[in-house]
Amino acid sequence: MGLLEKVLKGKVKLHEIQEHCEQPKAIAIRRIALERLFGAKLKHVGSYSIDLPAITGRNIDSPIGAVQVPVGVAGPLKVSGDSAKGAYPIFLATTEGALVASVNRGCTALNASGGAKVKILKDEMTRAPVFRAKCVADAVKFAEWVKANYATIKAKAEEDSRFTRLKSITPFYVGRNVWLRFAYETGDAAGLNMVTIATQKACDWICAKQKYAGIVALSGNLCVDKKASGLNFILGRGKSVVAEAIIPKEAMRKILKCSPEEFADVNYRKNLLGSILADARGFNAHQANIIAAMFIALGQDAAHVVDGSMGITTAELEKNGDVYVSVTIPALYVGTVGGGTRVETQRELLNAMKVKSSKELAEVVAAAALAGEISLIGALAEGTLAGAHARLGR
Repeated sequence: MGLLEKVLKGKVKLHEIQEHCEQPKAIAIRRIALERLFGAKLKHVGSYSIDLPAITGRNIDSPIGAVQVPVGVAGPLKVSGDSAKGAYPIFLATTEGALVASVNRGCTALNASGGAKVKILKDEMTRAPVFRAKCVADAVKFAEWVKANYATIKAKAEEDSRFTRLKSITPFYVGRNVWLRFAYETGDAAGLNMVTIATQKACDWICAKQKYAGIVALSGNLCVDKKASGLNFILGRGKSVVAEAIIPKEAMRKILKCSPEEFADVNYRKNLLGSILADARGFNAHQANIIAAMFIALGQDAAHVVDGSMGITTAELEKNGDVYVSVTIPALYVGTVGGGTRVETQRELLNAMKVKSSKELAEVVAAAALAGEISLIGALAEGTLAGAHARLGR
């Protein structure tokens, strides 16, 4: 009985196929089996140029092929930050019509204003294990013990990595439960896996050396990972970034087709008042749109768009009639090494951008989010949003 026949009869499970043959053959058999079992046609899923066997087990398990997402380019966008200096193509992987055109219009407005200025305010990735003590007194003693032994805990956490650097440990309490929020610098990686491994080593040593509390879970949801949260909104996680520009009133009218007053009014009533009424974590128009599209194009973890959706867009009238516009993104997770940046298509686009560090990439993503915000607010102020989607998005 051939391997495909064994899979179809349930004698070999889909995830076990690679144990019986080489990866390229396993991928093909898995896909053919699915076509036979479910009467599907997976011709396009089976057509790809990336080296799928090479990333199996690192970026994907039980692969059957690849999904292609259209990629467009906006810009180039002028960006001036501590790391990003120059004009960058903005690559957006999306199936939403009008998005690339909209971001491109925002880039035009920013370029006419001298480009986007960007600053990273904080750069720390966190992991927060939860511990249980017998009582609150022991919980407090536990946290005090951790503080007293911080130097050794730091050494343990950093033991197996040249790039992971522990910056702080902050305790939080509920009853007899204690969360230790470890905060790290992680170099040019987004750092989620790095901080998990480092925190595990630290916790192994902590648990072996004291008896006040025992670990319950390595991640206690106070990290906070892949969930919009007030804690990350206030304290930040990953890169906390601000992008800003002053749009001259002439560029506002010529490019965005609205007055500075109309632009500021839409931002105030939509992004601020509307978000307050909705009890939203994001006081912005659609920055998640740009962040998600760039994440997919550039090999970032797309689930972290939930964190990237949090942010505040401001629009303030200057005395001369120009408009100061900014986006503040408290939790932006990007990396230029590791994760999906290994995939050939994503690596090509990163190379085309010529970004050399995670900080540089974060500054460009924030600037692109600013471009997207400017364009959508302008379209709403002008009253052309529905028309643009009717032309470009249907």
